[in-house]
Amino acid sequence: MKSNRWAILVIGILLLLFPFLVPSDYYRHILIITLMWVVIGSSWNLLAGYTGQVSFGHAIFFGTGAYTAGLCTTKLGISAWWGMLLGGPVSLLVGLVIGWICFRLRGPYFALATIAVGEIFRLVAIAWRDVTEGMEGILIMQTFRSKIPYYYLALFLAAACILAIHLVSRSKWGYYFVAIREDQDVAEAIGVSTFRYKSLSLMISSFFTGIAGAFYMNYMAFIDPHVVFSLHDISIMAILVGIIGGVGTLWGPPVGAFIMVWLQETFRSSFFGLFPRWVSEAHVLVFGLLVIFAIRYMANGIVGDWPKIRRLWSRTKIGESVNR
Repeated sequence: MKSNRWAILVIGILLLLFPFLVPSDYYRHILIITLMWVVIGSSWNLLAGYTGQVSFGHAIFFGTGAYTAGLCTTKLGISAWWGMLLGGPVSLLVGLVIGWICFRLRGPYFALATIAVGEIFRLVAIAWRDVTEGMEGILIMQTFRSKIPYYYLALFLAAACILAIHLVSRSKWGYYFVAIREDQDVAEAIGVSTFRYKSLSLMISSFFTGIAGAFYMNYMAFIDPHVVFSLHDISIMAILVGIIGGVGTLWGPPVGAFIMVWLQETFRSSFFGLFPRWVSEAHVLVFGLLVIFAIRYMANGIVGDWPKIRRLWSRTKIGESVNR
């Protein structure tokens, strides 16, 4: 337990010092995006990993937060940074409504319902040009030229999200969430209001995802419906982050976010220019193979199966010593 605390402390110090240890804006950008995905993946994990409600629609909340920040500038004439305060609550309200509709369904039917609702939001954002500017998107001016303020804001959001989920998972709510995940019928039989606690889980999850969307708007300074309401680039990516890192674990999504974002960037850059450009198109195939491998050999993700990975590594080292 103490070793885990020391590891967290060391990683925290390294993250705090990262902008000064690595002056490259390119690597700062990659880590900013990674920290944003820590928030999104951890938020999805609270709903799917702890409460057992697998969502394919987290792009809804990400896009809602992003458009809330963008509309603050284009329609209200105020700074998009107000979206950091408004994006979370607005996404929470959207999550409350979606939960009221979709939580009447279970299992794959709930998952399919979230896909359908996400597609509705994307099409509305495209068609409602008077508000969202349609496919032209929303463009704003960045507040900071340096990436350092964005980096520390992303780091703060990631730390706040992880801490909040840790506290929730240790509370009465967290135990109710797990009870619903394990057997919803039994949870109802012992007096747990499953609809209420599933809604609470979705509200917390949508709140942090909305804040991540508002941060994205301020950092990237441009959004359109295909970017922020994307099923593949947002909703599926959130699922991959959780599955690879470890669903139902606190540190699984952060680990998954670092792996998936850096792997995606490696392929996007064709292994930093070492391979032909067509290699960059293979990242979807590699992601699919990675998920198959994880489900087949590490069903609980890297963090969930870490003891098994350590035992396997120890056996490998012992075998190498014997052969020598």
